[in-house]
Amino acid sequence: MKFRVERDAFADAVAFVARSLPSRAPVPVLGGVLLDASDEGTLTVSGFDYEVSARVEVPAMIGDGGRALVSGRLLADITKSLPPHPVDLTVDGPRAALSCGNARFSLPTMSAEDYPQLPEMPPVVGELAPDVFARAVSQVAVAAGRDDTLPMLTGIRVEIDGSALTMAATDRFRLAVREFTWEPGENPASADGEPTAILAPARTLSEAAKTLTSAGGTVELALGRGDSLLGLSGGGRRSTTRLLDAEFPRYRQLLPKEHTSAAVVEIGPLVDAIKRVSLVAERGTQVRLEFDEGSLRLTAGGDDEGSAEEQLPCSFAGEPLTIAFNPGYLLDGLGALGADHAHLSFTTPSRPALLRPAGAPGEGASEDETAGQGATAVEPGPETDASLPEPRPGYLYLLMPVRLPG
Repeated sequence: MKFRVERDAFADAVAFVARSLPSRAPVPVLGGVLLDASDEGTLTVSGFDYEVSARVEVPAMIGDGGRALVSGRLLADITKSLPPHPVDLTVDGPRAALSCGNARFSLPTMSAEDYPQLPEMPPVVGELAPDVFARAVSQVAVAAGRDDTLPMLTGIRVEIDGSALTMAATDRFRLAVREFTWEPGENPASADGEPTAILAPARTLSEAAKTLTSAGGTVELALGRGDSLLGLSGGGRRSTTRLLDAEFPRYRQLLPKEHTSAAVVEIGPLVDAIKRVSLVAERGTQVRLEFDEGSLRLTAGGDDEGSAEEQLPCSFAGEPLTIAFNPGYLLDGLGALGADHAHLSFTTPSRPALLRPAGAPGEGASEDETAGQGATAVEPGPETDASLPEPRPGYLYLLMPVRLPG
């Protein structure tokens, strides 16, 4: 096999595929990247570990056609560090020779015959705007669990109902829900055309959303009729993942239907204040927030360690309230809102709080932030809520408080 390819296109393709490979492959060939120069003028770079597949086609000058399997991580490290010159790769026996400018590398190859065949792409069921899709996935994935012993919490639930698409994730301590519109295709997402829901691995969906967005164009969503395989494609790239066979928690029953107090706070100063006062919180245990009319007081620490406090202005409606949160979880939620101001609503200090993006008076919302119709309807609280900026629809972050000492 012999081909020449443009350096940036080759490096991007290898990086996209290598990100989908397992960090510890159970079999060496599953940690490889397959280079296929069988088609005239096209080099196909692909990877598959029986769970996730990735494939990219890039233009190339093919000298001799063929296939070669090389270490994905090693090839990714090499290609991203190459000088800005065309890349020549030749495979002769058990070695692959790569040259770019004055750089030369010799890599061992693995048996391409032992490599599994990539799954076929499922039928396309619709199209997503890449920026909205990437933003939605990042907003939801922040709440996904990372404990593989609880697979139902490591995924993102994707619900499709006509032109409405809802994503949700939870790790039991927080819940993120994002709703937005998309373009359904001619093929319905379910056999009977009824609403459908799947559970996709959060890590895989996050990686695909980031890389497909950078490729430009729309993102196509493909779904197998057996609901066992999810496909995403765009910009000459495509990826598939097996869906999680687990039952996602019934999250809608966790969402409060009303609140007794609410606040609107500017996110930038609040984030800075949380970072400062949490420096004295032992292992990030808790930061206390004390809301009163017109002010928010943040405190952390105690007698046995250092203590800190900071006062911020805020708009508040309802009875004074003191509530505590894990500072890391709180910062995650504030960072995912995508707005200048946060709308926080509460019932009691021991019940979950709801964070939603809010606009300051006169502040407009972007099309992305208002694309959905809201994932839940929360009944108004005190009459003075009318003086607070309204929460924007489409996204919410539910956060469990930390129990305050008796």
